[in-house]
Amino acid sequence: MSLLSRLRCITVDVTGTLIAYKGELGDYYCMAAKSVGLPCPDYKRVHEGFKLAYTEMTNKYPCFGYAAKMPNIEWWKTCVRDSFVRAGYEYDEETFEKIFKRIYASFGSSAPYIVFPDSQPFLRWAHEKGLKVGIISNAEYRYQDVILPALGLNQGSEWDFGVFSGLEGVEKPDPRIYEIALQRAGNIAPEETLHIGDSMRKDYVPARSLGMNALLLDRFSTPEAEEWRQSGAIVLPDLAAVQELLCSENSTLAC
Repeated sequence: MSLLSRLRCITVDVTGTLIAYKGELGDYYCMAAKSVGLPCPDYKRVHEGFKLAYTEMTNKYPCFGYAAKMPNIEWWKTCVRDSFVRAGYEYDEETFEKIFKRIYASFGSSAPYIVFPDSQPFLRWAHEKGLKVGIISNAEYRYQDVILPALGLNQGSEWDFGVFSGLEGVEKPDPRIYEIALQRAGNIAPEETLHIGDSMRKDYVPARSLGMNALLLDRFSTPEAEEWRQSGAIVLPDLAAVQELLCSENSTLAC
């Protein structure tokens, strides 16, 4: 009996699983600076500044400011401003507003992302097999309302429900975000659900802690993938390989 015949629901992570970032962060900060007649900021400094600023914001105001009732745009404005400051760039308020609006608009569109070629076919195949398909992502509302639809990954045709940390106030690796997904799927049992992601800590471990089936994708040949396998996880290169495994008669995935 294939695992597919025992499943009623598949949940998937987004970034690194269905889509990926295109280009470098500095590309978009550079375009924003040039739009107001300023030179490009240093890519490396901006990248390092952003990592520090983003980490601080997620620690201080998790889930994109959900508990603090911070508007999404204010969360990102604080983060972007701090990214520039940490990189050694301080702009007057009028200049920063123009730069920020360009950056915020860019990352609220499809421009900085690419969809892996097997993502849409896999999601539609799962639908055709009668499975509920859910999205679980540490992301803000624009992923659900703007970005995924702009990339051709639409609620209804590619996925049925979404659980986004910025809308729920809980984020991976907290198992509660997976509990919300199971409820939203129609209180489907964990053992009848498969979660697919790209992080041992955020995807595999919390999903398995609830009794869900789980596997990991290693699309970029990450060094940690071998450790994941040694820890007992099934690791596959892409969603086409997942589809093949699910249809295999001798599949014993996490069962």
